[in-house]
Amino acid sequence: MIHDVPTNAWNLELEELFLRTGARFCRVESRRRMRDYVRGLLGPVGRKNSWQLAEYAGNATPHGLQHLLSHSRWDADGLRDDLQAYVAEQLGTPTGVLILDDTGFVKKGITSAGAQRQYSGTAGRTENCQIGVFAAYATTRGHALVDRELYLPKSWTEDRKRCQAARIPNERIFATKGQLARDMILRALASPLPIAWVTADSAYGQDSHFRRFLEDVELSYVVAVPKSQQVNGPRIDHLIAQAPPEAWQRLSAGQGAKGERFYDWAAARLPAVTESGVDEPTQQRWVLARRSISRPDEIAYYLACAPLDATVVDLVRVAGCRWKIEECFQSAKNECGLDQYEVRRYVGWHRHITLAMLAHAFLAVMAVQEREKGVSRPTHPTSWISPQPKSVVCWQLNPATVLHAATTC
Repeated sequence: MIHDVPTNAWNLELEELFLRTGARFCRVESRRRMRDYVRGLLGPVGRKNSWQLAEYAGNATPHGLQHLLSHSRWDADGLRDDLQAYVAEQLGTPTGVLILDDTGFVKKGITSAGAQRQYSGTAGRTENCQIGVFAAYATTRGHALVDRELYLPKSWTEDRKRCQAARIPNERIFATKGQLARDMILRALASPLPIAWVTADSAYGQDSHFRRFLEDVELSYVVAVPKSQQVNGPRIDHLIAQAPPEAWQRLSAGQGAKGERFYDWAAARLPAVTESGVDEPTQQRWVLARRSISRPDEIAYYLACAPLDATVVDLVRVAGCRWKIEECFQSAKNECGLDQYEVRRYVGWHRHITLAMLAHAFLAVMAVQEREKGVSRPTHPTSWISPQPKSVVCWQLNPATVLHAATTC
């Protein structure tokens, strides 16, 4: 990712990061081991477990690094707070997007905290695995993971002896993935991260309580929903099927591995949101659909709530940001050993994951510093309002299509 960065720039930035996070480690031995661990996660290590990280650091045994993860006294949540402040300082912009998603970590045994046979979107099937719920932060400057929680199924939280063996705190009770996501959103709002939007896949977006929560904390959102999602009565796929041809417009959902990711999009306004005690609406609800250009029968659906002056392009930009957390998962696993831990206990999982996130955020910052010069910002085209009075919603028409029709009549 940053092979062209001069060594002195790398070292200076990394030392600065160690200085700002070092206070979380009370003993000098812990601080040194944390530095060795993070340097190993960033280094050319084949498999980034304690044995190989210790060898890379020049240690005779992995005992010191294992002690760092399992027994040393330091606060992984405090380090996460430092990470959020670092990302806010280096990547933050007023239009930042918080992205929620989960990823699986396949395990062989049943003693790892939270491990059981459960569906893993990473594997695309039911596996014996752990599930981590994550938050990523994305702006026009870059993106990085900023929070994490280990999902504990009821088979774990209802067995306190099993929890004690895995060092799961007594106060840790069952929480759905949506509840874990809401907790992370509240922490992010209390952090220095400037957040204007939230996006998530349909596992979270279909939950009306999750959407209402976002509205209650005054966050705009674009969340995926299944085609069976009801919108004021009808299913969303039936509602989108009524869109006139002029409602579809080709827009980019952002840069992908092969360039701009273009799709056809249709959007419609729903009744505006009026807050209690306020006469004038403050937010606008939307339905949004994304249609594949090469396979028009492949359509993804979204619900959104946005400021009154938001455009279709704004919604598309936020919807396209959801892929950035997938990029974070891939790069954090491939480059920072996010999934290469060999700890079984709850505390060890959170500590390894937090250190891997710190290493990943460092890479993201270094990459942004190298590529940010000369970046041009695209302008936002306007949205046109459908004149069709019989529609139950207000379709946003493609300006190019409307202009062509007007000039050829």
